[in-house]
Formats: sequence, structure tokens, C-alpha cells
Amino acid sequence: MKQLLLIIITLIFLSCSASKVIVDKPIVFNEERTELTRTYLLERYGLEQESPVISPKMIVLHWTVIPSLEEAFEAFDPATLPNWRPDIENVSGLNVSSQFMVDRDGTIYSLMPETNMARHVIGLNHCAIGVENVGGTKELPLTRAQLKANIWLVEYLTNKYPIEYLIGHYEYTNFEDHPLWLEKDKTYRTVKTDPGKDFMKKVRKATKNLNFKPVPKKPENNDN
Repeated sequence: MKQLLLIIITLIFLSCSASKVIVDKPIVFNEERTELTRTYLLERYGLEQESPVISPKMIVLHWTVIPSLEEAFEAFDPATLPNWRPDIENVSGLNVSSQFMVDRDGTIYSLMPETNMARHVIGLNHCAIGVENVGGTKELPLTRAQLKANIWLVEYLTNKYPIEYLIGHYEYTNFEDHPLWLEKDKTYRTVKTDPGKDFMKKVRKATKNLNFKPVPKKPENNDN
């Protein structure tokens, strides 16, 4: 009887640990954001579309550096880019965002439809789903709960879409000579380190059974 009870408890535990709830916490995606996104697709990538829908082929993991969920949400919520991002506002007035945000306790929040374009990675927004992790500073490193949540979310999304690549934001420029790269402006680049090489190594190790394609080697600089 005790053995049977132990088996039942184990099965319940495994079932609970395998499931995960995605909490809806939508940012503004009104007519203004829709038009700004369509304009971004056209001007940055040469894609003329009636809607801001993408065909996901890639998952990009990020960190916010912003220390709390609510502060990060407030940064992404407006349709237009706030004044604190002068480095990219001359490219487009569309605000930065991502499809998902993972809080420090591992809770996954859906910020927008998975197949709506979010502005989170230069050159690849038209095919990439973004996952932002709250934190990422020396004082607030990403947590084990966030690691587990990212692993679960990567598996979840790969089961839904034909995902070919899993990358950290710091790896995006490796795709500059890749067919998926569509950014027209050769000078529009930003230096990124998120979500950290150690975090990516752990996520990749846990999802190696999904057989993602290897990240391309960084293109050589032929300017010299």
C-alpha cells in the first residue's frame, strides 16, 4: 500500500512539474503599434504585409537589465519608443518589446501574440520570438527558476512552430550573411551580451534533444 501511495505521489509530482502556466499580461498592440510594425517590416526588411504577422524560425533569449517585472513591462507597454532610447529612435519610432517575459520567480508572461512581430533583435525580428528575462545585472543575475522556465518555454514553442535556431541576443550578428538576415542598414548594430554565455550553455544542454541548427560562425570583416 505504501509503495502504491509513493508511486501515485511521484506521478502527481512529475505531472505538475511538467506543466507550466503562461500568464497573459498584454502590452499595448493597438492600431498605432500595428502600423509602426508594418512600416518597420517594410523599411527595415523590404517586407510589405497587410498585418504584422511573422513565421517563427528562431527563439532569441534576452535579459532586461531592468530590475523588476513591472518596470520592464512599463518600458515595453507604449506603442512608441520613449525618449530614453535615442540610440535607436532614428531608425524607427516603434517601441522595443518581446513576445514573452520571464520574472525572477520563473513565472512566464505573454506580452503579445506569439506570431506578431516584436522589436527585440536587429535583422531577425521578422522570424524571431523573443523571451525577456527580468534582471541580468551583477546584483540581479538570472535565477535557476528563470532557467527552468526558459527551458520549458523553448520546448513549448518548438512543439508549436518550425523553430530552427535557438540563440542568445549576443549572437545575433552571426547571422549577417545568413538568408534569414534582412536588415538593410549595414551601420545599424548594437553590442549585446544578454542573456550571458553560461545561461545559454545551460539552456542548450537541456534542449539538445530538439536538434537546433548550429549558430553560424560570425562573418569575417572584409573592410580592411
